[in-house]
Amino acid sequence: MSDYSSGYNFGGAAADSGSKKQEVMDKVRSELALANAQELINKINEKCYEKCVPKPGSSLSSGEQACLSKCMDRYMEAWNVVSRAYVSRIQRESANQSFGGSM
Repeated sequence: MSDYSSGYNFGGAAADSGSKKQEVMDKVRSELALANAQELINKINEKCYEKCVPKPGSSLSSGEQACLSKCMDRYMEAWNVVSRAYVSRIQRESANQSFGGSM
């Protein structure tokens, strides 16, 4: 067994601290991704259902199904555009800060 898998780190506390920090960061990223996916699904359900199903019944008509499909596609596309822009902005701001200031 390696010293990492056995729970002992003979390389010092800094290496162990860095690996634990990375684990926590990965877990936070994973939880944020899950929360974002859940929010996307909830918003799609809310917005598209309101728009496409004016009179709920026991089943969806073909027009309602088509509307829901198109609405979901558009909503996810818009979500992705906004998400990419947000990530890009965060990366730019992070890069600016690491170079000693903002522009």
